[in-house]
Amino acid sequence: MKKSGKVVVGMSGGVDSSVAAYLLKEQGYDVIGVTMQIWQDEAYDMQSHNGGCCGLSAVDDARRVAEQIGIPYYVMNFKAPFKEKVIDYFISEYEAGRTPNPCIACNRYVKWESLLQRSLEIGADYIATGHYARIEKLDNGRYTIRKSVTEEKDQTYALYSLTQEQLARTLMPIGEYSKNEVRAIAEKIGLSIASKPDSQDICFVPDGKYGDFIVTNSSKAVLPGNFVDTKGNILGRHKGIVNYTVGQRKGLGIAAGERVYVVEIRSETNEVVLGEDSELWTQRVIAKDFNYVSLDNLRDEISVTAKIRYNHRGAKAILRKIDDTCVECIFEEPQRAPTPGQALVCYRNNYVVGGGTIIKSS
Repeated sequence: MKKSGKVVVGMSGGVDSSVAAYLLKEQGYDVIGVTMQIWQDEAYDMQSHNGGCCGLSAVDDARRVAEQIGIPYYVMNFKAPFKEKVIDYFISEYEAGRTPNPCIACNRYVKWESLLQRSLEIGADYIATGHYARIEKLDNGRYTIRKSVTEEKDQTYALYSLTQEQLARTLMPIGEYSKNEVRAIAEKIGLSIASKPDSQDICFVPDGKYGDFIVTNSSKAVLPGNFVDTKGNILGRHKGIVNYTVGQRKGLGIAAGERVYVVEIRSETNEVVLGEDSELWTQRVIAKDFNYVSLDNLRDEISVTAKIRYNHRGAKAILRKIDDTCVECIFEEPQRAPTPGQALVCYRNNYVVGGGTIIKSS
C-alpha cells in the first residue's frame, strides 16, 4: 500500500541514509533530502577531511545520491545549535570529570529538535534517518523504539532521549534490514556510495584526541594535577582530567608496578583516582534526567535488560524510580566501569523503556 505525506530525510552521504531516502520514495512518500551543515568554520580541505557524516564531502555524496534517486536536495545550516548543544556540552562534561556521548546530544537537539522544527516549518509531515532502529506505537498509546532486526548494527541506545512528539513524526525504514541487505539495495539501484565505509569516529574529533580538542577549543585552562590512589596517596602527576575516563588503563604515563585503572575523576580537586580492576565492578547505577519511552512513568520496580555504554551487550537488572527524574538500576551481576556522563538505557522485550545519564555507581 502506497504511503503519503512529505518526509525530510537527513542525508549524511552514507549508504544507510541514502537507502532510507530511496525506500521512502518507493513507498510513496514525497521525499526531500537534507544535509545538516554542522561543522564549524574552517578551510574547505579540512572540512572535507574532518566533517565525517556532515562535512563537505558528505554534502557532495548526498547531492549525487539525491540526483540519482530523483528527489530535491538542500543543505541546512545548523552550526549554531550543534556548537551549543553538542560541542560546548562535550567540552563542559569532560571538564567536569564526566565522559559524554555527543551522538546522543546531537540526536536529541540537532537531528531531531532543530531539524524537525525546520522541516515542519516547510510543510513536512515527518523526518527520517538511516538509523538501525524501529519506531512502533504500542497498545498503551505510547510511541517507542524497538531494536533493529540486526543486533550488530542496532542504534537504539543513542536514541533513548527522543520525545513522544518527535517519535510520532519520525520514520526509520532501515531498522527492518541488515547492513548487507542495505548495501545490496544500494548496489541494485546503482548508488555511487554503495560500498562507502561507515563513519566510526566522533565527527568533530576525527583523530580521537579528545584532550587536544578540548585544550584547543575551551576557554578554560586545562591544568595538570595529581594521580592518587583510593586512600588519597599521591602516585604521580596527570596532564589534566579531560584526558581520562573511568576504566582507562592505557596512556596514563605512570609506573605503578602493577596494572592500574582510572576508577574515579574528581573535578573539584583536579584528581584522577587510580585503582585495581576489581574496584571498577559494581551492581548499582544511578541515572538522572530519565526519559520514559515505552512507559509514561515508573510506578513499581520492573525487570529490564540495561546497557551502560553503546557497545555494552546489556545485562539483566531491576529498575526502580528514585524521584521524578532519577532512577536506580540494580544489576543481577556486577558490571565493569559504569561511567558518569554515559547513558543508562533500559529495554524490555527489545523495546526501549527509557534512559538517562549516569551520575554515580556503587
